Amino acid sequence: MRQHNYYTYILTTSTKKVLHTGVTNNLERRLYEHYFGTDAKDSFTTKYKCYDLVWFERYQYVNHAIEREKEIKGWLRSKKNKLVEEENPEWRFLNNDLMEWPPTPTKE
Repeated sequence: MRQHNYYTYILTTSTKKVLHTGVTNNLERRLYEHYFGTDAKDSFTTKYKCYDLVWFERYQYVNHAIEREKEIKGWLRSKKNKLVEEENPEWRFLNNDLMEWPPTPTKE
């Protein structure tokens, strides 16, 4: 049986003042897309330069990842902060743990 990977994640800015919660099936690719604004030039993450990963969870089923994303998006900032701090008390940027950071653009 094939194992599927879906992720709910939280990004922040270099100043840690803005949070973005998302879901993806490929965390490395999604970080790349956020960093280079390839998803939409006027997106939230592009506007606020919000691409520093501070928290993520893996799920086998996409519906569980989406449910978790919706749950977190409904929380106050203080509750989101607590979630991050449970796993990442220093708010360390986790991007380097997953991939070369900052990424280099790929040629199309």
